Amino acid sequence: MDGRNGLCQGCLRTIDEITAWSRLDDAGQQHILANVARRRREQAPQESDTRSSNTT
Repeated sequence: MDGRNGLCQGCLRTIDEITAWSRLDDAGQQHILANVARRRREQAPQESDTRSSNTT
């Protein structure tokens, strides 16, 4: 877990999302997956900025 944002570094879900996953219906799981997709999009520019600054 990333201490800065509370997300799993691998799947980008919160602890609450991970623990609830098996109890959720398809709609609930799709909602979480939509949140994960949004987080990945938001994170992508930050990761590329970090990589480019490390190459100098």
